Amino acid sequence: MILISDGGSTKADWICLDKAGNQVFKTRTNGLNPEILNADSVLARIQENKEIASCKDQVTHVYFYGAGCGTARLTTLLKSIFESFFINAEVVIKEDTYAAVYAVTTKPGIVCILGTGSNSCYFDGENVDVRVPSLGYILMDEASGNHFGKELIRDYYFGIMPKEIANLFQQQFNLDADTIKKNIYKEENPNAYLANFAEFLFKNDRTEYFNEVLRKGINEFFNKRILQYSESANVPVHFVGSIAFFAKDIILEIANKNNVEIGQVIRRPIDGLIEYHREKLKLEQI
Repeated sequence: MILISDGGSTKADWICLDKAGNQVFKTRTNGLNPEILNADSVLARIQENKEIASCKDQVTHVYFYGAGCGTARLTTLLKSIFESFFINAEVVIKEDTYAAVYAVTTKPGIVCILGTGSNSCYFDGENVDVRVPSLGYILMDEASGNHFGKELIRDYYFGIMPKEIANLFQQQFNLDADTIKKNIYKEENPNAYLANFAEFLFKNDRTEYFNEVLRKGINEFFNKRILQYSESANVPVHFVGSIAFFAKDIILEIANKNNVEIGQVIRRPIDGLIEYHREKLKLEQI
């Protein structure tokens, strides 16, 4: 059996294929970002999934594409955890940008992630080039879910958010200062906690205030994560992730102003990953 996973900070989607490429099951665990979880927490989140646990000894290959896997130290850590659980499997760990690339293109392009976190890379048709390593939700993650969550909370507390929208925000979320600080500074997954607030942008009627919040964040992402690539004038720019999917109109608007061609915009890369690995299986069997 082959396990393929696209793992973000909030959740990880898993697909199990047999040797012929047929889907055995599809499941989900909580996020497995090694930047914000310790080894015991990562292992516990895998173990508690009954479908994965029931077939762990039959798994021969694990391909995990994850947030927080951009450094050798964290990749090695996650690989050792997986190898201790999937005792008969060859384990391959790659950064989530690889999953995004494999899901949207086989040709040169810039591929961006806008989900709980954010990132971008250049794909030359063979190699993935992440030119600016991500430093995570505190220092980077422009236009991500956690970025917009922080913006909304700050606007609410500073009185910048329009009154009607602030009242609605207060009805939908617990905005007690002690609760927010506890979740950000003392609980696991503070980035995923912040990203939950970003849902407010898309679950309500899109007002001009919401559009301005989105424009500001996505403009920053374009300036720092797209336009710095000289190739952005000549290749399409693809987007993966829930923020990108729901803010596609703003992405197209800003891309048009910057003469950037937008390629695919998809919510989840897991389906594209399935096809990539099915093709890989076929080639290995030839």
